Amino acid sequence: MLTAKGIATCGPRGKIYQCKGNGLASRVFGADGARVGHLPGWMGIGHLRYPTAGSSADAEAQPFYVNSPYGICFAHNGTLINATKLREFLDQEAHRHINTESDSEVMLNVFAHELNETGKARVNDKDIFAALRKMYERCEGGWACTAMLAGFGLIGFRDSWGIRPLVLGSRPSGNKLGRDYMMASESVALKFLGYKDIVDILPGQAVIIQQGHEPVFFEIQKPKAYSPDIFEYVYFARPDSILDNISVARSRENMGTKLASTIRSTLSLSELTSIDVVIPIPETAIASAQKVSKALKKPFAQGFCKNRYVFRTFIMPNQRTRELGVRRKLNAMEEQFAGKNVLLVDDSIVRGTTSREIVLMAREAEGAKSVFFASCAPPITNAHIYGIDLASPSELIAHHRSVDAIAEYIGADKVIYQNLDDLKAACAEAAVEGAKPRNFLDFEVGVFCGKYVTPVDDAYFVHLEQVRGESRKMKVMESAREAVMRGLANPKEIEAATNGLKVNEDGKLVPIAPSTRDMLNGNRKRAATGDQYRRCRDRDEEFAPSPTLSQDVSLHNLNDV
Repeated sequence: MLTAKGIATCGPRGKIYQCKGNGLASRVFGADGARVGHLPGWMGIGHLRYPTAGSSADAEAQPFYVNSPYGICFAHNGTLINATKLREFLDQEAHRHINTESDSEVMLNVFAHELNETGKARVNDKDIFAALRKMYERCEGGWACTAMLAGFGLIGFRDSWGIRPLVLGSRPSGNKLGRDYMMASESVALKFLGYKDIVDILPGQAVIIQQGHEPVFFEIQKPKAYSPDIFEYVYFARPDSILDNISVARSRENMGTKLASTIRSTLSLSELTSIDVVIPIPETAIASAQKVSKALKKPFAQGFCKNRYVFRTFIMPNQRTRELGVRRKLNAMEEQFAGKNVLLVDDSIVRGTTSREIVLMAREAEGAKSVFFASCAPPITNAHIYGIDLASPSELIAHHRSVDAIAEYIGADKVIYQNLDDLKAACAEAAVEGAKPRNFLDFEVGVFCGKYVTPVDDAYFVHLEQVRGESRKMKVMESAREAVMRGLANPKEIEAATNGLKVNEDGKLVPIAPSTRDMLNGNRKRAATGDQYRRCRDRDEEFAPSPTLSQDVSLHNLNDV
């Protein structure tokens, strides 16, 4: 599982330089970031994220760029839930070409269109704010974005619901004559580089930073709510971050305290008394497990050693990869499990793959007598639609199972889930001391109850399943071809590599039936060996369009090789 990443800078005379792609940072940016040193300029934007719904091709690595108007680079965290409608508008009315499946490129082009409507050779901050207001009227969803206007400055803005986080900080410039400014999704990124006076970009707010000027803030749209995504606090954000005046570390401690109360009311007295040790699933659940241990007056122990060089398993592309990933990621310490009744505490349960392997490892480690499994989050029953691609609803273990059925599936004696109201309270009560209270603070919790803060058309979920299906198809096809080339393919992989797959109406992958001519030509047999398959592939690729044609090659793309 490779992340997409990129950096774009603005150099002399407004020229844009960029370096982006998929893969390890050492591949994209060079050893020790050597390629970054070749990106000149006094301002820049960067982007890093795991692949989400849709393609994970290099062409979709951000930041995106359009040359008209004015030269705009764009980095986007979130999702547009009306992207299909916006594509039609851009095609039929704005006459702007969209080159990828990314809704980030869609949003960039909507902004570019509205900015172009000014008809000016040069724009000012009022023009930019006006263009953003029109863009907000068209776009629906959750987002936190940064943009760079060539030769002008940086722009940051956040959706009117406050779903995705965005913070701004400053520090003295190296020459001591002014100040540097930086925006990021999490405060820890700013603190690490010495930035202070960190403030949240508020819902519906935008900020413009020009060289030699202080930031200019403007309310693009009145806040519709203050609903940060609660999954940031459950899992996604680093514990040393503060998001919307809420300490991530303290929120997770509160989750543990409240989870302990639920454990008491769920387990029988004999089950509760039998617990010998509380063990966290590293690393997100450690703070919560410590509070559970303290509240239940049970010993706390680290029972799993984490391999820090394995990716988060819930975003791995297929079930088998996730199962193997868990084993590579965690190693059970046998002495902590042997002959004991253990209470495992994790941040959440998504597909159940990780949880099942963890319970199995606990029982294999010289035999834990019983395993209770507690989740700091409620059952995840619905899709996440604002930029964290957890899984399709059909893949979520809680989407179609009772708590008892989930316990049976993962092999635990019992599963205990956090209550949704307790989770919300755990986060709300973690406000930083002395911080100004947020008006109308609530949380986006659609993954747990199906009630999203923004209006969502049912057609969007159908579209999302199709997009996810296409993404799965690409990964499965790539894996099947690789297996064939190595001579390790099973019959299904041979069939997929030979005839291909398609996505049905439910978003599921089904094999494409071979045509009569293909059967007569024996295409099935041609894929049976690696050498023969390579010849077929090379013949097909000879007439395929170059991947570089899907990128804007007029840029100084240092990673295009």
